Amino acid sequence: MDFQTVVARAEHLQHLHAADTPLVLPTVWDAWSARTAADAGFPALTVGSHPLANSRGADDHEGQTFEEVIAAVKRIIAAVDVPVSVDLEAGYGQKPSDLIAALIEVGGVGLNIEDTVHSDGGRVRSTQEHADYIAGLRAAADAAGVPVWVNGRTDLFLHAQDPSSVLDEAIERLRAMEQAGADSVYPVKIQDNDELLTAVIGAVTVPVNSTAHPVKHDLARFRRLGVRRITYGPLLQLAITDAMKDMLGPWTP
Repeated sequence: MDFQTVVARAEHLQHLHAADTPLVLPTVWDAWSARTAADAGFPALTVGSHPLANSRGADDHEGQTFEEVIAAVKRIIAAVDVPVSVDLEAGYGQKPSDLIAALIEVGGVGLNIEDTVHSDGGRVRSTQEHADYIAGLRAAADAAGVPVWVNGRTDLFLHAQDPSSVLDEAIERLRAMEQAGADSVYPVKIQDNDELLTAVIGAVTVPVNSTAHPVKHDLARFRRLGVRRITYGPLLQLAITDAMKDMLGPWTP
């Protein structure tokens, strides 16, 4: 993909996020799912690490090499004419500049970066360490001349037995990511908790990303709460799995 097309797609993704209504980015994992979502009318997509790994018979949590992920993502991006963001887990041990360079090379214009470092025993980055990594991504994208959308994710709620007990720490981390240059922030595992969602949305000025299930959740609720960006994580693929089992059930012996 030529450089000007990448820049145009990145700028379009920025424009889509500027709307007041939630931007829904269906989480896809191969050329087929990407084309299906784009043909359904969605103006941008995101590639999820979990469904991508499942589609390739690999493990999530950086169970593929960075080179394998980038090669798979390249084919997905080439299959559609809309901006594509990519879940790059904790960065696969790459320096921010190398991560950005590889993403831009295959036409990616957004990324999701989390603070659970799977390549280092699943430890969680400190608030400052994660903010520094995001700042590196922002600097590298700016230097490359591509306004790559950085979605900074924290897994603090995911790892906590009582999610409300880490709210203050999570807010501190989300604010640090925003100050470091994250365009949006993504506190996972609170999509069903109105109180926690409202608290984090009120604590930052950038869009907050929430996971959603395409069947079990309601877009109007997320809009009412002030969520401005929605992705499906592995839940779209799981919903399709359930539907496929239901269709095939009557045909089993």
